[in-house]
Amino acid sequence: MNFHTRDLNETPDREDAAAALDVLRAWAKTASEAEISQLDPSVARLVPGLVPEDYPTLSREYPADFTVDADYKAALPDLQNGPSSLIRGAKQQIQHVGISNFRLPIRFHRKEGEDLTLETSVTGTVSLEAEKKGINMSRIMRSFYKHAERTFSFEVIEAALDDYKSDLESFDARIQMRFSYPVKVESLRSGLSGYQYYDIALELVEQNGVRQKIMHLDYVYSSTCPCSLELSEHARMSRGQLATPHSQRSVARVSVVVDCDADCLWFEDLIALCRRAVPTETQVMVKREDEQAFAELNAANPIFVEDAARSFCAELLADHHVGDFRIIASHQESLHSHDAVSVLTEGPTFAADSLDPKLFNTLFHVG
Repeated sequence: MNFHTRDLNETPDREDAAAALDVLRAWAKTASEAEISQLDPSVARLVPGLVPEDYPTLSREYPADFTVDADYKAALPDLQNGPSSLIRGAKQQIQHVGISNFRLPIRFHRKEGEDLTLETSVTGTVSLEAEKKGINMSRIMRSFYKHAERTFSFEVIEAALDDYKSDLESFDARIQMRFSYPVKVESLRSGLSGYQYYDIALELVEQNGVRQKIMHLDYVYSSTCPCSLELSEHARMSRGQLATPHSQRSVARVSVVVDCDADCLWFEDLIALCRRAVPTETQVMVKREDEQAFAELNAANPIFVEDAARSFCAELLADHHVGDFRIIASHQESLHSHDAVSVLTEGPTFAADSLDPKLFNTLFHVG
């Protein structure tokens, strides 16, 4: 019988290596311990269930009393801050790299009354130069914790941003803080009151040495379709037919660049601005007289999504606290199987040729 063996000078590929491993494991099932012990240690490690004699015995107990001294700490590997030769992929600048949804309690000023402590989600990022391997993510958290105990303001964000920009040696940076801000709101007619919760985000952005303070607010309201209202009234008047106009829960995300030279723009001020623009805010505590009042309020303020965007715009243009701004409105239709949306921007900060494909999905607010 003739055996044809592979040319030993030919470089084996991955399939050859896998086949060789299968042969080794099949042989090990029938080989004696003596035969296996004669294997080269590097080969013996590939045999299932076998621990080579030269393999060190490792402790399986957690060393609770072990302490780290300076020399041990200095010897720890730090892959993220390694040389550029370790970079995988293109050696390209990354505009933002960092952490998202790092949570901690933060105190906030209210326009009236005592401060509030709210659970806050932090996103912190810095730019990464093309020749740098990576950043130490924990430094962002440590930098922020140094200032987290102070009463919150944009100045505290600036201090945190200064710290981690310096620690990470980056030229651009961004901090965003998201939270749900409670405001007690009175009902329309009954005299009851309850807490409305507003999704707010504060953002500090530094790019090319220029800093901007940005505030984002989600305002939830009811939108009654003007066309549907007119058609319903036509059915009543012309045919004596009872009909109701359609309305739906709607959301506007209002983002504004805060003028650093103006006096404070309070959260409550931006909420009040939105109410002036579109007064049909959803209600908290409702009795029958409030429900009737809300129906009357909607009839007095029918609004298309285009109307909503322009109404918010008019109020923002008149406010001296506000620089550039963006309005994203979504009327989550009860008539259609789709939503009506609009985007209106003022100034270069929010201008964009492309939108996140999931942008409008983030405007859904559920109870």
